[in-house]
Amino acid sequence: MVNLSVRLGDVALKNPVIPASGTFGYGREYAEAYDLDILGSFSWKGTTAEPRLGNPQPRIAETAAGMLNAVGLQNPGIDVVIAEEVPSIAKLFHGPMIANVGGFSVAEYAENCAKLNDVEQVAILEVNISCPNVHAGGKNFGSDPKAAAEVTKAVKAVTNKPVFMKLSPNVTDIAEIAKACADAGADGICLINTLLGMRIDLKTKRPLIANRTGGLSGPAVFPVAVRMVWDVYEAVKLPIIGCGGVSSAEDVCEMMLAGASAVEIGAANLRDPYACKKIIEALPGVCEKLDVERIADLTGAAH
Repeated sequence: MVNLSVRLGDVALKNPVIPASGTFGYGREYAEAYDLDILGSFSWKGTTAEPRLGNPQPRIAETAAGMLNAVGLQNPGIDVVIAEEVPSIAKLFHGPMIANVGGFSVAEYAENCAKLNDVEQVAILEVNISCPNVHAGGKNFGSDPKAAAEVTKAVKAVTNKPVFMKLSPNVTDIAEIAKACADAGADGICLINTLLGMRIDLKTKRPLIANRTGGLSGPAVFPVAVRMVWDVYEAVKLPIIGCGGVSSAEDVCEMMLAGASAVEIGAANLRDPYACKKIIEALPGVCEKLDVERIADLTGAAH
């Protein structure tokens, strides 16, 4: 019998499979398809201080091996999420919850995380530093080690929950950003977020997405994600949530071999609502083929 349980620091998960933020909403739609309690956890939709309608349409475009999105953090705002969505989630999923937190200033990140500190079901704060810093000309927090460290310190000062910093791959050296977060007190790292890309409509000769560019996700980014998880595992001694193009149980195991302790499933959920369920069901068989009795033993084993 294969043991699928894993740990993210002090947080125990029944298995390493986590639906990624932005692909699972707040769980309601997927709960109509299957029992969410089979999941290790799930990361809810990126949440900001104020409600956001997101970017103008169209904001989704398909690619040969994935998709582009420029949804723009559409969400009802932190207060509504805590008051309405969290009680709803508590009826659907009884495991440890990951709260994905966005922000456009250091103060906003800190405010959101402070509000979530007393939310019992939230086990981990996943801080998305791919957001643009409105006080620094729109440059993403995650593209600058100093800015990434500043957000990490501010969040750690207002919460006693584990803080996992979600990193952008749109940087020269992602290990440098991870080190800055680790030195500032981060409890873990999540990577990668989407890669910046665009498509052009041949008929209109205009970008397919109204925002011009969007985030590339899906199988196309998987090799990039594996490489970056590998680099960060070598650079910091923190638990890692691997994310980016994971579509199968084999992908989960490969991501763990690179250094991930748990793995998020993103675009695959949009293609197949049962993706996470199928991956969880397939994991024991893949582990048996790999002669692995505890899936946690895969973490970093390729190093």
